[in-house]
Amino acid sequence: MKRTEGVCIIVGAGHAGAQLAFSLRREGWVGAILLIGEEPGLPYQRPPLSKAALKAAGTIQVPLIYSAAAYEKAAITRMPDVRVVALDRPRKRALLANGQALAYDKLALCTGARARELALPCRALAGVHDLRTAADARAISAEVRPGGRAVILGAGYIGLETAAALRGLGMQVTVLEQGGRVLERVAAPETSAHFERLHAANGVDIRKHVQARELLGTGHIAQVLCSDGTLLAADLVVRGIGVVPNMTLAQEAGLAVGDGILVDEFAQTSDPDIVAAGDCAFHPNALLGFSLRLESIPNAVEQAKSAAASICGERKAYCAIPWFWSDQYDNHLQIAGLNRGHDRVVVQAGDSDEALTVWYIKDERVLAADCINSPKQFVRAKKLVASRAPVVEL
Repeated sequence: MKRTEGVCIIVGAGHAGAQLAFSLRREGWVGAILLIGEEPGLPYQRPPLSKAALKAAGTIQVPLIYSAAAYEKAAITRMPDVRVVALDRPRKRALLANGQALAYDKLALCTGARARELALPCRALAGVHDLRTAADARAISAEVRPGGRAVILGAGYIGLETAAALRGLGMQVTVLEQGGRVLERVAAPETSAHFERLHAANGVDIRKHVQARELLGTGHIAQVLCSDGTLLAADLVVRGIGVVPNMTLAQEAGLAVGDGILVDEFAQTSDPDIVAAGDCAFHPNALLGFSLRLESIPNAVEQAKSAAASICGERKAYCAIPWFWSDQYDNHLQIAGLNRGHDRVVVQAGDSDEALTVWYIKDERVLAADCINSPKQFVRAKKLVASRAPVVEL
């Protein structure tokens, strides 16, 4: 039965939350929509934080997801700089940090993820940053100076993108990676080797099998003691060691959780009046054949559309091929699918020395592809992954 009335509260004003609000209106919801976010200002796009926005240094401008006028036109009530501390499910209320209680008919959890904690001595030193929010990017930018020394902890996508941005601003950059290669958990050795060469050519010092043991300084970071005994001078440290889902609200409210808030293919939680979408949601994917939690903008946007439909009483399953991207220097990486469980890798050179495609194969079908400076191959890869067609010739 189609539902269009009542109060819908959306907790979290990132990509999933903003998309869900507007998708609700498109689905025909005529009731109130309250979009609650912990950050001040309008919801903004996060991917540029480690790319173009950070490279802009002191003039950081993050693009908005929707304009202020768009929210007004859609009659979406924004509640920025507000924190929801608990959910009273029996009485259907969201409890705020200021003591206020807001009643809801439907509720959406789009709480995203937070930076993984780094258990090191002196973690509270100034000059030690995560990179998850616009405020983080501005704080890092304020400490950037040509010739300054930056140490990046972790050689995943965020760590490498940040290294490229800081190097472009004239800083000396060292990246510490506890594994044996960059992107070790997410990419084949061939992809890792490409980006190691790229960063080395741009003057980044990548140290593998090394991690930070202690952060040293008086008030402000000054040195990083490494696991191999090396002492690195540091004016700035950025942690890029991954994220964990924000699911405390759901867990304390008694919703089913695992590696995220458990939802079905319609973004429905274990409570019929609560949906969840985005980085916080652990969901099934029929195309992939397993459940997972994805940290990507396409996932947040498309799953939010499914969640909005569910709130309105419609059944629109979310089932898509994951895709991601990363910009480092002038190299553009596009990833189609997930390489989990591949049994062989095929590497294809592209139209230039900097173009490369790494195909991940399982049982002679394409699982995923890393397309480096190869946009046409990326389009092809998405089709091959989605069709599950046997690989005859790549």
